[in-house]
Amino acid sequence: MKTKHYLTLQDAELILDYAYQYALEHQFNVSIAIVDETGCLLAMKRMDGASPMTANLCLEKAKCSAISRKPSKLFEDIIRGGQMGFLTLDSLHGMLEGGEPIVYEGQLVGAVGVSGVKSFQDAEIAQYAINQFMMLVNTP
Repeated sequence: MKTKHYLTLQDAELILDYAYQYALEHQFNVSIAIVDETGCLLAMKRMDGASPMTANLCLEKAKCSAISRKPSKLFEDIIRGGQMGFLTLDSLHGMLEGGEPIVYEGQLVGAVGVSGVKSFQDAEIAQYAINQFMMLVNTP
C-alpha cells in the first residue's frame, strides 16, 4: 500500500499567508484560494480592494489546476491556439493563468489560485507561495 500525502488546514493557511504577504509587499489586491487534490476549497482570502469577481475566479483557477494537475495557463494557451473552439477567452472572463498545482514527492496535494492583477502576476504570487511552502517542508 502507498502513503498518500495531503494538505492539512494548517498547511493551506500557511500557503495562503505566504501568498498574502507577497501580494501585500507588491501592493496587489487579489483573492487567493487553496484547494486540495480534488479541487475542494481548504482556505480562501479576498484582500481589501480586490474585485468581488476575483473571489470566484481564484477558486476556479485553483480547481482547474488541481483537477488537471497542471498550471491553469496551459488551458489559456490551448484556447488561444484555437484547440478548444467551443470555449473563448470571453466566456472565461479573460485570463486563466494564476492556478498552480502543489506537488509533494511526486504527488499532487492541492493547488493555489490567485486572481486580481495581471495573469502572469497572479501566477507569480501562487508560485512564490508554493516555493516558500516547499522550502519549509523540505527542510530537515
